[in-house]
Amino acid sequence: MSNPVDRLVAVRDVWKAYDGGRIAVLEGVNLDVAAGEMVALWGASGSGKSTLLHLLGGLDAPDRGTLRVCGLDPVAEADRLVLRRRHLGFVFQLHNLIPDLTVAENLRVPGLATGEPPARTAARTAELAAQVGIAHRLGHRIQDLSGGERQRTAICRALMNRPRLLLADEPTGSLDERTGEAVFGLLKELAVRDRIAVVLATHERRFAEACHRVLRVREGRLAEV
Repeated sequence: MSNPVDRLVAVRDVWKAYDGGRIAVLEGVNLDVAAGEMVALWGASGSGKSTLLHLLGGLDAPDRGTLRVCGLDPVAEADRLVLRRRHLGFVFQLHNLIPDLTVAENLRVPGLATGEPPARTAARTAELAAQVGIAHRLGHRIQDLSGGERQRTAICRALMNRPRLLLADEPTGSLDERTGEAVFGLLKELAVRDRIAVVLATHERRFAEACHRVLRVREGRLAEV
């Protein structure tokens, strides 16, 4: 259990089902995540990992239970807007980048949403691109990138506004081994150095075991490994 002072995620008795309740996905889930902590949600495809991330990010709502993310309720519209703009970064499994924009333009979108000065946004864009090795691709459109380059762009975009919490859904899934290890290393460095809380959904045991905590997701429930 994390210290209430630095707890960024608090999930209490959360249930979620689909198809009129016939498909149970999450059953009585509880979770606490502290600032600077990297937590792996480890499990097979369809186990509920992505559903839990979507609930934390306000992309879906629980049937029962409560969630608090950075002190806000992701189910409430006003809280959800503040959460996404100021406190939360999300790396989606399928990137969700804007294909007709360049890498640099995609990275600047979160800064524009918060009214960040253009010069500061440009500097942050250059900094992140250099960290993950895509500085030479800033002027290229998304549709011209490899799968690995798209994923690294998605990670940079999620980090643009210096979030307190990063939700990552299989962030290394489309990367080769070397690049995947580099990206994972960057996420862990951010957690430790900048005290960003990272919740990582993965089916890869090697990455799960390198996190601070591993939670096995099976049949809708979480169990500490």
